[in-house]
Order: sequence, then structure tokens, then C-alpha cells
Amino acid sequence: MSALPETIAAPGLDSARFARHLSQRSTLPAWWLETKKAAWNQFNALPMPSRTDETWRFSNISSLDLSGFDLPDDPASRIASPTAFPAAAEIIFSNRQIAARSAVPADLLAKGVIYCPLDEALRDHGDLVKTYFQKLPANLGSEKFVALNTAFTAAGAFLYVPKGVEVALPFVLQHTLSGTNKSVFPHTIVALGENAKATLVEFFVSADKDSRQLVSGVNDLHAGPGAQLTYVGAQNWSRDTLAFQTNSIVAERDSRVLSLNIHLGGRQARHESHSRLLGSGAHSEMLALTVADGSQEFDQRTLQTHVSPHTTSDLLYKNVLLDTAKTIFSGLIIVEPDAQKTDAYQKNRNLMLSDTAEANSLPGLEIQANDVKCSHGSTTSRIEPEQKFYLQARGIDPTNAHELLVFGFFEEVLGKLDNDDLHAALIALIKTKFKK
Repeated sequence: MSALPETIAAPGLDSARFARHLSQRSTLPAWWLETKKAAWNQFNALPMPSRTDETWRFSNISSLDLSGFDLPDDPASRIASPTAFPAAAEIIFSNRQIAARSAVPADLLAKGVIYCPLDEALRDHGDLVKTYFQKLPANLGSEKFVALNTAFTAAGAFLYVPKGVEVALPFVLQHTLSGTNKSVFPHTIVALGENAKATLVEFFVSADKDSRQLVSGVNDLHAGPGAQLTYVGAQNWSRDTLAFQTNSIVAERDSRVLSLNIHLGGRQARHESHSRLLGSGAHSEMLALTVADGSQEFDQRTLQTHVSPHTTSDLLYKNVLLDTAKTIFSGLIIVEPDAQKTDAYQKNRNLMLSDTAEANSLPGLEIQANDVKCSHGSTTSRIEPEQKFYLQARGIDPTNAHELLVFGFFEEVLGKLDNDDLHAALIALIKTKFKK
């Protein structure tokens, strides 16, 4: 195995800390350890983003400070309560360690369903994990932070649903981080076989409201031919968290993937999502809801790549902005030459609840085929004075009025979920953003 670089990435997350992290996983497959070493080399070789990088346009580059962070070795002293709703199985991590876990039902195990922590999957199903791990590279600007995730990832999960198996209840995964100057690098892999159906709901939360923290998460979501995959990711990190999340979606022939991401916490949070439609008849629906207040910055970058003919995609990202918050949406639809009969749509909508907030929107198209239907759009609007007056005239204070209007704005997205219990749980989570 190659020697570790001497370069110090940042105090705390240096070569010595990486070597210790690697030694703690010496029993895992050799290919995994080599992958982590290569990622560490890549992280040290790649530069930090700069103002001239187009993929970081409008982002606050000066605040991307990775110094002083370390990995937590002890479980969180306090674990945020998971959002309760019926689930097929749950895994809850606390500071990278398993805090709670429920067993996969026996009937699903008998059908070949696998749902377990990533380290366990690497030991028991290493070849299967290797098939789906980072099948396609990150390419939306956060390659350095994806490499950092691969180097240090430990808290993660692997969900595999074999051909023809349908799971009615969602699988639930939660990551809790506590402690000042602590970091976590979750990595989740979801793989559905042909005509399989499943839902994974992933929560990212801080046990401490104001602690300085660093997070870099990655998801690999793969829907085989005819599969139906629903993924929901909801983050409520501390108010001083620097967070990166990168999602890779692969949709094969006749599959359907719905991904919904909810952004509430963090000082500066960047989310990248790339959906690749690789087989004829594939469909991807990309959804996001954001509530930005104070001086928060939420940076969202998306890519819808249509590779095969007769594929469809639909993107709807909705942001609500208060105070001096800032959002960035930069999305691109790419239709490759062979992807005739593509039908793709992209829309970003911003609701401004403050005169001092800032919303940036950069939707785009890159079409290389001549028989397609593609469109994109962006709208930024304020609350109609009549709406606000109507609510306040009935004794509703401004904060609650904002909340009611926000949920009316968000329902177009939340209404796409066919699980009523999950729908209610997500509404309850978003409401916590309005509780001071």
C-alpha cells in the first residue's frame, strides 16, 4: 500500500489522524483501505475553491475554513430525538458510533434485503458494496470535500433491496453530531434491484444548537431497471456548522427516483445533486425545500443528465428567505446526443420574507439532441400584502403568519409524498425552524 502524504490538511484532520482512523479499520477489505488512501491523497492535492471557480459562483469562499476540526471519539452526550413514524428498520448514529438500531424484519431478510451500517456491509457484503460505491464521480464543484468524506467516512449505511422486492415502510437513518469543533463524514448507499421498491429517510442533526462543526456527506442512490426509489434527506445542523452534501442518483431503464432534500440548519450549507438517467424510460424527480434565516447561506447545485432516449426529469426547488439569509441555486439540464425524446423541466422558486435577504438563481440548458422537450425557469416573489393583512387581522402574529404562508408554499412539494406519516413528520420538523 502506498505511503501516506506528509501534507497537513488542517490541524486536527491531519495525516496522523488519518493514519489512526485507517488503523481502526484494518480488518475491512483491502480495496476499501486503498480507496481511502487514494481519497486522502486527492483531498490534499486538490485546491480549496476560489472566487474564479464558476461552480462556486456567488458562494462565500472566504468562510470555507477547515482548520481546527477533529473526529469525535465518544458518543454524543445527548442524542436528538428521531422523528417518529412507522419504519421498516432504523439505524441511529451518535458521533460516528451506533447509538440505536432496530432489526430488519425476518420476512425481508429472507427475501435478501440488507440494511446495515457501512462498516458491517463492507465486512459481510464487500463485493456488493464495491459494485455501487461512488459508481460515478462527483463533478459539481465539491470534489475536494467528497474526497475528504471518502478518507474519513465511518458513519454510513448500506441498503440493498433485491429484484422484485417491495418494502412498504421506509427505512430510517439518523446522524447526530455533538461537540465543538467536531466533524462527521456520513456515506449512504442505496441500491435497488430490478422492479424493487423502497424508501430511505435520512436525518442529519446536531445535538448542540450553536457548536462549530464540520460535515461532509455523500449518497450513492441507484435504481435498477423498473425500480422505484424514494429518498428523503433532512438536515438541521447547528447554527455554526459548515456542511457539504453530495448526492449521486443513477436511474436505469424504466426506473423512477424521487429525491427530496430539506435544508434547515447550518451557517453555510452546500448541497450538490447529480441525477443521471441511463436507461430508456427512466424518470427522476428532484425536490428541495429550504428555510433560510439569520445570516445563513444555502448553496444548491444540480445536474440532470439525460443519456438515453425517452427519459424524463422534473426539478422543483423552493426556498424561503428571512432576515439577511442568502440562497444560491445553479442547475443545468444536459441532453446528450442519443437522448432523443427527452422531456426535462427545472424550476426554482424563492419566497422572500425580508427586504434584506438575497436569492440567486442560475438555471440552464445544454441540449445536444434535436427532438426534445426541455424548459427551465426561476421566480422570486414576496408575500402579497393582502395575504399578510388577512392573517394578522385575524389575530395571527407575524411569525405564525409567516409559518402558515411557508407551509402553503411548501405543500406543492410535500404533497408529492404518498406516505402520510412521513409527510406529517417532515412538517413537524420544518416547524421547529420557527420556534425561537
